Amino acid sequence: MVTSVTSLGRNGLSDWLVQRVSAVLLAIYTLVVLGWLIAQGEVTYEAWSGFMGCLVMQIANTFMIVAVGAHAWVGLWTVTTDYLTNRQIGAAGTVVRLIAQLVIALLTLVYVLWGLVIIWGGA
Repeated sequence: MVTSVTSLGRNGLSDWLVQRVSAVLLAIYTLVVLGWLIAQGEVTYEAWSGFMGCLVMQIANTFMIVAVGAHAWVGLWTVTTDYLTNRQIGAAGTVVRLIAQLVIALLTLVYVLWGLVIIWGGA
């Protein structure tokens, strides 16, 4: 069983569930946006702005941003723990993995916060 301070969930099953639920949310979001684009026909700035600016889409976009962040973190955490190991790259494996995970975590946090500012900051 996976137990690590850098894991998103408490264990491997929690991480697996986060990955699957976020994938389903992203698929549903993609279908909704594609459906709107197909139904809209000609997309103007005003139509797109109105669609993305309504409260329902702001909430959906918030869920999407968080889902992308969680999905990316679990996926990249899995890759780093599988391939950035002492066995794979030598004695510095643990240090390299932790630095990579720190950089990934910071970039993911910036992505999520920046996305929330764009969604809710409004212009």
